[in-house]
Amino acid sequence: MRLTRDQVEAMSQKIIRGLIRDELITADHPEAAIDLLARVFTADLATEERLNEEVHELLKNYSEEISRGMVNYQELFRKVKSKLARDRKMVIS
Repeated sequence: MRLTRDQVEAMSQKIIRGLIRDELITADHPEAAIDLLARVFTADLATEERLNEEVHELLKNYSEEISRGMVNYQELFRKVKSKLARDRKMVIS
């Protein structure tokens, strides 16, 4: 799922402000914590996007089988992505 910069920022604000409100964390500068969390989310999303691109490239080798209906592209994509993520010790949903 692709998120816009605004969505990432809003999600980061909601998380940090909620943690502060529930007194689970303290922050003298909550904006700095929000910015840091947004950068972490953005980096994680970029990593997953690069993984998706790699899987698309790998599956180009099976385009003939996919076009003939011998292989379901979405299922194969999910399986290849999961395998690569496991091999790289990545956690994806």
